[in-house]
Amino acid sequence: MAERVYIGLGSNLDDPLAQVTKAIAELAAIANTTVVAVSPWYQSAPIGPEQPDFINGVAALETTLSPIAMLDALQAIEQDHQRVREIHWGPRTLDLDILLWGGTIIDEPRLTVPHPFLKERAFALKPLVDIAPDLTLPCGTAARTALDATDQTGLVRLATLSE
Repeated sequence: MAERVYIGLGSNLDDPLAQVTKAIAELAAIANTTVVAVSPWYQSAPIGPEQPDFINGVAALETTLSPIAMLDALQAIEQDHQRVREIHWGPRTLDLDILLWGGTIIDEPRLTVPHPFLKERAFALKPLVDIAPDLTLPCGTAARTALDATDQTGLVRLATLSE
């Protein structure tokens, strides 16, 4: 049975908008997975060391993969984008995070879902609420309520060609 999964996308190196846009096509190419929604893109200030602003968004997927198989697929896409993991919260060509896996809570050595910092990060919550406005997090908090409790300073929605 297919599970609804939400993936956070972010980039701040090597044409970030092109990186995340290309990643959507690559998500759609994952076996047994369909992209069912893509949020608008947002520009946000980085967390961590001084670096360029990020482009962030969220994609909703339907998949029959296991969470670890999805994690492996996401990490392979990051590697294809020349992702380097040298500095914690440092700059990156592409960051793909499993934000939510249906209503499931996962606590494994390689994977924690919901994403541990989801409720603190407007750059993930805002695009999540854009595509799933009535979503409730596994803890019972409405995603919209979590978003309202975050600092959204500096979060700027990017215009699209259709706007």
